[in-house]
Amino acid sequence: MTPRLLAAALCIAALVTSAVAQTPDLAAIARSSGTPEIPGLKMVWLAPWGDVARSHPWRNIIVHQTEGPAGSARGGAQAQSKKPSRRGVMVWVETDGTVYWAVDEKLVTTHGDGANRNDNKYIDNGSTYHQVVAGNSIGVEFAGNYPDVTRPPTEAQVAAWRILVKVLRTRYNVPLERVYAHNWIDFKDARYCEGCALANMARAWGE
Repeated sequence: MTPRLLAAALCIAALVTSAVAQTPDLAAIARSSGTPEIPGLKMVWLAPWGDVARSHPWRNIIVHQTEGPAGSARGGAQAQSKKPSRRGVMVWVETDGTVYWAVDEKLVTTHGDGANRNDNKYIDNGSTYHQVVAGNSIGVEFAGNYPDVTRPPTEAQVAAWRILVKVLRTRYNVPLERVYAHNWIDFKDARYCEGCALANMARAWGE
């Protein structure tokens, strides 16, 4: 290798090393407090993170989809922020991929139907029946399947979910097998399988 090529190679190596060194550690960010910048996510913080050790003891993640139109995640998150106990979730995802963190992580919102599904249609409900409920589950709502409830999540939502689910699982130590679609644990709208595609994606992506 000529001196010029060697110098160029060393320069490229230095740049790559510098870029890697500057890449934030997602695990460290996920365990932080405040309103951190999360690479790859556009976050709107309506409630900041606190000390994760003092958060509610979350054990599961439930993926929901709302029949609201595009833009409804913002309104839903704002209403949730004003009244955390209303029917709704802690985290909302807009059709453009924007993530709204609506409620303090120490609070429990009202979502789900008590894990009333017991027919093993999608998964074995032996470990979910009356057990995967609002009191121990983070709810994530994906907006935009109106007026066609069978409309899949947008590409932007899928891209956001790939990062968001990893952040949630890391922050609260939620095992991969405890990411559930709403339809897997509750009897829901028969026209479509609410949250199923997104929950399957999360499990397929793995660790």
